[in-house]
Amino acid sequence: MRYQQEFLSSVYIEIQALIELHWEQIALNKDEIKLNPDWDQYEAAEAQGILKVFTARDEGVLVGYFVVLAQRSMHYKDHIFAYNDVLFLHPDYRKGLAGMKLLKVAEKFLKQDGISLLIVNTKVHKPFDALLERMGYTYIENNFSKRLN
Repeated sequence: MRYQQEFLSSVYIEIQALIELHWEQIALNKDEIKLNPDWDQYEAAEAQGILKVFTARDEGVLVGYFVVLAQRSMHYKDHIFAYNDVLFLHPDYRKGLAGMKLLKVAEKFLKQDGISLLIVNTKVHKPFDALLERMGYTYIENNFSKRLN
């Protein structure tokens, strides 16, 4: 397995091949909210240095990705926080250390980029909290959603 940082512009076609499976397994409200990524917005964020993409590959084949958005905190102007956008590992690779290694590579590169804090959210119905806690992450908040229209 190889874990690395890549540019979205060079991997988004491969991500598109996995994102349907990701959506099928993770998304709620599938009948009401259809998957339709705004790739132009992703590319713009990457061009601004905000978007960071980390990948897991098995013999060159993309099997996982971790995409974060990094921005200076509006509350703590001396710090840059990174927030996960999407995190997915193909089900065949969820046993073992692949998920941890993908996160560790992201941490390494984000630290080199001067990121102060990495915030990772998990889905209540697909948690991986135990892994995050073993890796030193702290449980910090709950999020709620409500469909408005």
